[in-house]
Amino acid sequence: MPKPQLILASTSPFRRVLLTRLGLPFETANPAVDEALLADESPEAGALRLSEAKARAVASSHRDALIIGSDQVACLDGQIFGKPGTHDNALRQLQVMRGRRVNFFTGLCLLNARTGNAHQRGVATLVTFRNLTDEEIESYLHKEKPYNCAGSAKSEGLGIALIARIDGEDPNALIGLPLIALCDLLRIENVSVF
Repeated sequence: MPKPQLILASTSPFRRVLLTRLGLPFETANPAVDEALLADESPEAGALRLSEAKARAVASSHRDALIIGSDQVACLDGQIFGKPGTHDNALRQLQVMRGRRVNFFTGLCLLNARTGNAHQRGVATLVTFRNLTDEEIESYLHKEKPYNCAGSAKSEGLGIALIARIDGEDPNALIGLPLIALCDLLRIENVSVF
């Protein structure tokens, strides 16, 4: 039986690189989903909702595919840290997070577009940041420019130097696509990476 088409509902180059590690052929599609959390929505619930929304947003164009949606929200003491967009926002984020432990929660959805069945997982990654000086943060921001990464922490690059400790079940989750959980969801849909 042929493997179904696999679609990554994301424009993230980081998620694309991660997915290539599984050795499965896939295409990407832009879900064009508003990533704002709803009023009174927890970060975890929001990440899960958005991961499914991204998958469903491209389903009509890929009716026989398995579609992967993923979304990440960083939170600390109830404060949400999304993609900063600008240098000043990134500076403020990292100043607040320095010396603190931040939850980078990643929502993952695998949608079978043919059946409409959606399988979801949430993966928490607790990141303890070093207590860096403003000068160290500025230097990092000028070198890395992580303005499209939740919480300004681009751990796949120089951002790893911001971090004192990572606690979580999948190191890939921090980059935005928890591959261990994805392998579990693919198995539910009878797709083997082997």
